[in-house]
Amino acid sequence: MRIAHAASELFPYLKTGGLADMVAALTGALVDRGHEIAIFLPGYRSVLDGPHAKSATLTHKLKIEMGDSFLAGDVYTLQPRPGLTLHLICREEFFDRKRPYWTGERDYDDNDARFIFFQKAVAELLRLTDFKADIVHCHDWQTGMLPLFLRDAERRYDVTLALKTVFTIHNIAYQGIFPRKSFGLTNLPEDLMGIDGLEYYDQMCMLKAGIMFADLVTTVSPRYAQEIQTPEFGNGMDGVIATRLDDLHGIINGIDTAVWNPAVDASLPARYSVENMAGKALCRAKLLQEFGWDAKFTGPVFGMVCRFTISKGLDLVLGAAEFFAQQDCRLIVLGGGDRKYEEAMRELAAANPGKIAVSVRHDEAMSHLVEAGSDFFLMPSLFEPCGLNQMYSQAYGTVPLVSKVGGLVDTVVDAGKAADTGTGIMFAPAQTGFNSGLKRALVLFADQTQYAAVQRRAMQRDFSWKTAVAAYEQLYTEAL
Repeated sequence: MRIAHAASELFPYLKTGGLADMVAALTGALVDRGHEIAIFLPGYRSVLDGPHAKSATLTHKLKIEMGDSFLAGDVYTLQPRPGLTLHLICREEFFDRKRPYWTGERDYDDNDARFIFFQKAVAELLRLTDFKADIVHCHDWQTGMLPLFLRDAERRYDVTLALKTVFTIHNIAYQGIFPRKSFGLTNLPEDLMGIDGLEYYDQMCMLKAGIMFADLVTTVSPRYAQEIQTPEFGNGMDGVIATRLDDLHGIINGIDTAVWNPAVDASLPARYSVENMAGKALCRAKLLQEFGWDAKFTGPVFGMVCRFTISKGLDLVLGAAEFFAQQDCRLIVLGGGDRKYEEAMRELAAANPGKIAVSVRHDEAMSHLVEAGSDFFLMPSLFEPCGLNQMYSQAYGTVPLVSKVGGLVDTVVDAGKAADTGTGIMFAPAQTGFNSGLKRALVLFADQTQYAAVQRRAMQRDFSWKTAVAAYEQLYTEAL
């Protein structure tokens, strides 16, 4: 099949979260299975200046209709591997910025124009490149209107650009909601701006467009597909989701085992596997040293890598400050995001310099070391569509502590309830639940025989894309 993917980020070019990892791994797995893949990505300055896009060449100049105006854009194209083509859609006004979506405190005021331009450019490129896509797979709100732009372009030019479209909800909390006047930039028929179209409480919603107008809708775990049908997790979209239940599919993500595999991970100071765990102790020692602690520390090391947002359960971590201060343990937190959480986490570390370290930065190599060097990995998420770090943790023999939500339920077996098959610790997404999970971790770590058994079972699980890619292939085939 010929499959086009449109996304706002892609590893290793630009990454703020699991979306980048998922799109990279899925498209790579599809190429491995013999499919021809085209990926469309905004041409952020950091991508163009980065080490991975050096071979990109200017291939197209675009003029994109945006309301009453036409805006110019350039397209740089590269082929990272046979069967995979990456198109970078560039316009300095929109994409030459430090961050892809927001200032660090609020969303960019022109995100409507930025991503309408991007999506229209994808439709135009599919026409100009004559890719003849069997499937166009759209990811999250930044591409939610693409199915509409494709069909509009087909009508205008009397061509077929995609046989079927798929829209994946990676996180329904991010919806791409803009003022009603933003619809003027779309140049779509006015009747689409109604209750059965893009209108959402007298505003325009890009996520709703994807849900309503793609041929199939997916999300990134079976549990999350159920959760978003409820008011508790639907973020106001449960009514919209209810209209597409026959076309809604939950497919659990996999992990890229060429990147996330302790046996071959070149970013680690030592490699290891379930058959030979000696390298994990060296990674642990290196991690402790990186934060100025004694490499021979024998208590449990808790690690956490995440975006600093309310959904990741950082308030629960802050609420457990007394636990980390009093217990003979270490806590390492890596990430960044909301300023208030960056400041709060820094203050937590400053108050407990011998126990807690916080590194406010995005550092891919360090995230691998935190996964490999920690004894437990914390994911106290209030909701989690799929989650990848709990799968990375199990692959690296680092026992995950996870909330009982979303994809975490689909991928972690609670050792407390399944002593012979357990691979982690699961708790209710509340302060009492998290505190209880931390205490259970201490008990497990004190019994090194049982802890090692949980480690081994976790490392023996297969989280590769072999299963997930087959599910997407079946979905594409059924759609066609």
